[in-house]
Amino acid sequence: MGVLRMGYAHVRVTDLAEAKEHYVRTLGMYVTAEEPGKLHLKCWDEWDHHSVVLEEGGAGVVKFGFKVEKLEDLERFEKQAQKFGATCVRMSKGDNLEVGDGIRLTTPGEHTIELYHEMTYVGNEVGFHNPEAWPRDQYGLAVPGLDHALIVCQDPTLSESFFKEVLDFYPTERVQPELDSKDCMATWLSAGQKIHDIAILGGPENGKLHHFAYQLEDWDAVLHAADLFSMDEVSIDIGPTRHGITRGKTIYFFDPAGNRNEVFAGGYRAYPDRPCVVWTPEALGKGIFYHDRELNEAFTTVTT
Repeated sequence: MGVLRMGYAHVRVTDLAEAKEHYVRTLGMYVTAEEPGKLHLKCWDEWDHHSVVLEEGGAGVVKFGFKVEKLEDLERFEKQAQKFGATCVRMSKGDNLEVGDGIRLTTPGEHTIELYHEMTYVGNEVGFHNPEAWPRDQYGLAVPGLDHALIVCQDPTLSESFFKEVLDFYPTERVQPELDSKDCMATWLSAGQKIHDIAILGGPENGKLHHFAYQLEDWDAVLHAADLFSMDEVSIDIGPTRHGITRGKTIYFFDPAGNRNEVFAGGYRAYPDRPCVVWTPEALGKGIFYHDRELNEAFTTVTT
């Protein structure tokens, strides 16, 4: 199978204490390790040591980690990265807390991607033997898991090629200048059957983060999130609403450092042989925000 899923998002925050309040008290993540200037967290239904790393000092993305199915996948992806011409270096166990050997890649859009096979197992919060449906001591929004991220770069078509040719992802939806164009203005890519594991948006700068997202169960959970964000005075970007692209239900909001987060529910199941959905510019407003059918300018211009 190769890449299993996005394993972690490592982002910078301006104030670690404020960020901890947001990610723990509001989103309901669990702290698994604290280091000087760093915080490692996981969601209640995740079993590996962490899925989010917060590092004090600014805002924006440091790197993303993707877990691979087999150790030998790392060698195969290393060869594919070299063939593509991408920068690729070996990663040793201990370079990242509780993460095993791996490789570190740099995309054409200057994003750092780490591939690994092993991370310390800590279990989820309900166990795997006759488990309850959810943990009784959950708090805040109790997000079940990390879902995907949207990154921004100057040449989304080239970055799309990187994920396809190096990591064996496939596009599920694209925004193209014209229906028959090979170029894209944005693309949504999957490593398996999720509607997307990574999405790429064209923008004026490389190496930027648009958002990273958590999965929720359904529309009711999205509405509950909106209530909680109001209670905790979280800065909401847009939502609750629905995407035309992916058909997901969503709220976009900001952490105290200005990094955009998303909670996401629904969407359809993807398969490599399903035709890629194509959107063209005249329908982009409806594609992004299906109900309003208009783009919020800040949505495409505010990045970290």
